[in-house]
Amino acid sequence: MTNESNTKSLSMIVTKGSLDWAYPPFILATTAAAMGLNVSMFFTFYGLTLLKKKLDLKISTLGNPAMAMPMFGMHVAMPNLVSAIPGVDAAATTMMKNLIKKKGVASIEELRSTALEADVKMIACQMTMDLFEYTKDDLIEGPELGGAATYIETATKSDINLFI
Repeated sequence: MTNESNTKSLSMIVTKGSLDWAYPPFILATTAAAMGLNVSMFFTFYGLTLLKKKLDLKISTLGNPAMAMPMFGMHVAMPNLVSAIPGVDAAATTMMKNLIKKKGVASIEELRSTALEADVKMIACQMTMDLFEYTKDDLIEGPELGGAATYIETATKSDINLFI
């Protein structure tokens, strides 16, 4: 992504691959692209899983003290201890997916497709690909491969840089 014109630009590093952490980068990317910004997303470590053909995104109550799900007409907080109970993360994931569907929120697959259609540049971290033994065949069509230098080159030319 070169920013030779006066067009504003946004670059972000996407490091998380859980369901709840997948939404912010794709919502910000698609919104910025719709507003006319050049957008680049660098997917590394667990964020790289968001580029896989088949997504199996989950959430965890562990380490997420702000998680309060609307249930029984109130917001029920999920204490960390609850995550030690077998099946709790699966139940929390199902509840979140049902809530997303009920509220008409786009799926990650839909947001990802929208981002690609809006010419959001997606870069899959080559080092992470090697580390986790992914191949380009594991990923959707569209992302290019690159490394830290690719991101830094983009970031130094961007108006806005985010780490998510």
